[in-house]
Amino acid sequence: MTLVISENPRIGVLGGTGDQGRGLALRFAMSGLAVTLGSRSAERAQGAADELGHGITGATNAECAANSDIVIAAIPWDGHREFLESLKAELANKILINCVNPLGFDKEGAFALPVEEGSAAQQAALVLTESVVVGAFHNVSAQLLLDTELDSVETDVLVLGDVREATDAVQALVDRIPGMRGIYGGRLRNAGQVEAFTANLISVNRRYKAHAGIRITDVG
Repeated sequence: MTLVISENPRIGVLGGTGDQGRGLALRFAMSGLAVTLGSRSAERAQGAADELGHGITGATNAECAANSDIVIAAIPWDGHREFLESLKAELANKILINCVNPLGFDKEGAFALPVEEGSAAQQAALVLTESVVVGAFHNVSAQLLLDTELDSVETDVLVLGDVREATDAVQALVDRIPGMRGIYGGRLRNAGQVEAFTANLISVNRRYKAHAGIRITDVG
C-alpha cells in the first residue's frame, strides 16, 4: 500500500453532522484546510456545513470518503463495523482516523463496552484492510471544539497506530489546531484503554461541570 500524504490534505468527516464531527470539521477548516462533512443525506450534510461556514462543504458519506485525502470516522459505535464495510472501496489507500468510543450509559454514568477485537480502532483496521487506521481525538470535548469564542483548544491528543508515516501525519494534523498537541500513544493495540478513558473524563466533567481533556507531562 502506498500512502500519498499532502501537507494540506483534504479532510473528510464521516458522521459529520454529529457534535464531534462538526467540531473537528470546524477547527480544521479554521486552520485553512478544505473540509467535507459526510452524512447519509447530502442535503443534511450541506445544511450542517452551511451552519458552520468557513468553506466547509457537505456530501454523502461515500462521496466524502472518495474525495478526501484523510478521513475521520466520527460515527456512533452502534453499527460501526457495518458502516465501515460499506465504504471499504472509497477508503482504500487512505488514512482513516478513528475517534469512536464504545461506551454505554446507565443511571451511574458512562462505562466502557467490551469490544471483541480489543477496540473500535482495531475493529476498523480489521475491516479496512486496504486503509491505514489511526486512533486519535478520543478524549476531546465537542463543546470546546464548537465554541468559536475559544481561540485555542488546550488539550493533548493521543495518536495510536502501526504505521509511522501515518501517525506522524496525524500528529501534524492535530498540531494545526491551536492549543492542541499530537502525542504518539503507542500501537493500535493500545487504543482500547484510550477509548475507554473517555468514560472517566465524562465522570470528571459531570462532577466538576467542566470540559476536561488530557495533558501529557515531560514531553517536549
